[in-house]
Amino acid sequence: MSLMNMYTPLHKLLDKSLAFEGIAPLLLRLYLAPVMIQAGWNKYQGFEGIVDWFGNADYGLGLPFPLLMAFLATAAELVGGIFLLMGLATRWVSIPLMVTMLVAAFSVHWPNGWAAIADASSWMSDGTIMLNEAAINAPNKLAAAKDILQAHGNYEWLTSSGKFVVLNNGIEFAMTYFIMLLSLFFTGGGKYTSVDFFLAKKLIAKT
Repeated sequence: MSLMNMYTPLHKLLDKSLAFEGIAPLLLRLYLAPVMIQAGWNKYQGFEGIVDWFGNADYGLGLPFPLLMAFLATAAELVGGIFLLMGLATRWVSIPLMVTMLVAAFSVHWPNGWAAIADASSWMSDGTIMLNEAAINAPNKLAAAKDILQAHGNYEWLTSSGKFVVLNNGIEFAMTYFIMLLSLFFTGGGKYTSVDFFLAKKLIAKT
């Protein structure tokens, strides 16, 4: 049997799997949409505080045109998240969302390194990757906080929704979302799984 004949069944299987190629973009969209909608909604609910934080250089980001920047960030996440959910204008909405993620990563989270949650046992905390001092001391601080809460607080009630963690607040989440959005920018909303696909099909039929 020739090498070509050996791989023919595999190629046929891969060709058939193309019918399901829209599932991967769909899953990315379903993952990202609620994250973006929630972030946008939170900004909308506390819009005045967001404007102040964007513009104040002492305790905020010190960005120019804070009102405009806050509006754009809120609209990108809230409207963009809704569009992602539907798979509508997926490539277009991915662009402002990617910009928002990059701004968040490099203006807010960059000084804290990569990890979102402090974990001194991680290989990313051994000094080879920029990480702040809080991550290294996180286990000791977390243990001390638990001791205090167990002795003086209603610990069972406080932990009924989940365990306590120490956030490192690094760029991990923002960059992960950026990579997912970049993938959607190249793939689009997905074959058979997005409004984009059916709109494009309708437009092609008219031409």
